[in-house]
Amino acid sequence: MNVDLMRKIDYYLGIPLTILGSGVVKTIDLFRSKDMSPPKRILFVELSEMGSTIIADPAMKRAKARFDAELFFVIFSKNKPSLDLLGTIPEDNIFKLREDSLFTLILDAVKFIFWCRKHKIDTAIDLELFSRVSALLTGFSFTRNRVGYHNFHGEGLYRGHMLTHKVSYNPHIHIAKNFIALIHALEVDHDEKPYAKVKITDEDIKLDQVEFDQDQKQSIREKVQALYPEYQAEQHRLVLINPNASELLPQRRWPKERFQQLMQNLLAQYEDILILITGAPAEKEEAQEFKSKVDHPRCINFAGQLKLQQMPILYCISELMVTNDSGPGHFSSITPLKTFVLFGPETPKLYGSLGNSTPIFAGLACSPCVSAANHRKTPCTDPVCMKAIEVQEVEDAVKTYLNR
Repeated sequence: MNVDLMRKIDYYLGIPLTILGSGVVKTIDLFRSKDMSPPKRILFVELSEMGSTIIADPAMKRAKARFDAELFFVIFSKNKPSLDLLGTIPEDNIFKLREDSLFTLILDAVKFIFWCRKHKIDTAIDLELFSRVSALLTGFSFTRNRVGYHNFHGEGLYRGHMLTHKVSYNPHIHIAKNFIALIHALEVDHDEKPYAKVKITDEDIKLDQVEFDQDQKQSIREKVQALYPEYQAEQHRLVLINPNASELLPQRRWPKERFQQLMQNLLAQYEDILILITGAPAEKEEAQEFKSKVDHPRCINFAGQLKLQQMPILYCISELMVTNDSGPGHFSSITPLKTFVLFGPETPKLYGSLGNSTPIFAGLACSPCVSAANHRKTPCTDPVCMKAIEVQEVEDAVKTYLNR
């Protein structure tokens, strides 16, 4: 299903179902005995954003440490590989929802209810901001603790009353801190309205870093060498370019001609760099167009060469990456790689990479134009915010790092 169809389903089916579901869940709660024991089997609900599984990792690790809990996760099947990057959730504890049709989505949602009971999950944490589908999954998990964001006195974005712990989403702090707030709601021994009345620091959202041995790194170098036989790790620095952004928000893409100009300028000035254009297998053809237009032997189409789980190894042997605001900016944050992330419709204040990253953001009066309040859907068809980022600005930032 495409993104707009999913938004329509979430609206037209989601609202009546959450109204009906709230009554069912509240009735069951009335007959449930109060259990104040710490949560032991915690389910995280996050469906649609691959990068969010990385941003949520500090919250998941905190839940595991504070409660000595076993963790579970439910996610759309196409996004599941992002959970494998840090391996915080055991493979057997991940439920994958197929989103290819409404029928399979409903079928899997029913299976999900039985899966929750089979694993005796006692707590569900809804990481989605204001999705009705995730609210329904959280409510119908029938767990004794159900934590998520609630709109309180805000109008619109109704998604029922499925929660036992209602947390106020704060649009002025990083989303990783908002995720930590959900865990805090479980930590306090009294009711709060709203949760969570606590200060969350930058230290609370530090990400774990991954490490790889020399054999793993050599295997990736050999893949580079297969496409550019002159490549020598001691002589060449790898510069990664990710010109893509998902169909969820294509307005995040910097104009193609800007990327092409940047690559040509850098290759002309640095004889020791090798530029790899990265991307998913489906983006291979587009990457080839970039390569053809750059027209330089040290520009390589590397799209589709690696599985997502192998990308962090590439990040560990590379010098830097320039990327649109998309998954790679977050995937690379579990490595030391220096990244320059180009922001437009979204703001780095809320969704900046937690890694070794420098955001580049024009900061127009209309930016950000996507938020939790509009389901990340913008009416903009002319993303001037991305066009306002000049090649020279990005090039100067990259050169400062290359010349250090």
